Amino acid sequence: MQSTNEVVSDDRFILETGLASELAELVEPVLEDLGFRLVRIEISGQDGKTVQVMAERPDGTMTIDDCEAVSRAVSPVLDVADVVAEAYRLEISSPGIDRPLVRPSDFVDWAGSEAKIELKAPVDGRRRFRGHLVGFENGEVLIEADLGDAGRNVIGLAVGMIATARLVLTDDLIREALTRAKNKGKGKKGQLGDGEEADPDDFKTDDVEGL
Repeated sequence: MQSTNEVVSDDRFILETGLASELAELVEPVLEDLGFRLVRIEISGQDGKTVQVMAERPDGTMTIDDCEAVSRAVSPVLDVADVVAEAYRLEISSPGIDRPLVRPSDFVDWAGSEAKIELKAPVDGRRRFRGHLVGFENGEVLIEADLGDAGRNVIGLAVGMIATARLVLTDDLIREALTRAKNKGKGKKGQLGDGEEADPDDFKTDDVEGL
């Protein structure tokens, strides 16, 4: 469990590389000025070049209106910087239910949920771990995983070893996400307001195409 004496950082420890890193340096200050935080930037070649900016408010929410506001602010900054050599499509999105975990606080906030973690290099011949998050302590992500002959045990994985981490989409996670959103009292698409039915289809990530 998380140490009661430890302040868990909100700084990302899983960072972009190459062109995505350059874009993150441009985008992150804009997001912070608007009251959002960057989760991830990803560049893909699907349907031409796509630059996806995944963001959220500090409480984990992200509405369509939020995506549109971010798109309006980020698009001109990227246009002026002109670091992407060719035409591209800008997508602004929420992290989604099976979200990437990029901050120490993410592992505390989602303790009890199932996650997949991939390491940068094998440890005892193993790079991939799947299990239930326990929390974060002393610079390590704590996860209860099946270790084969050793059975299920809680292990600590140093943040510097982690290449990627994300929640696993399960029925329990969907129910938890719906409950959290309803408790926040949001009434826009992608989140529940008071009195609305809990429908998993309401929780699809909303992408906004950049200008």
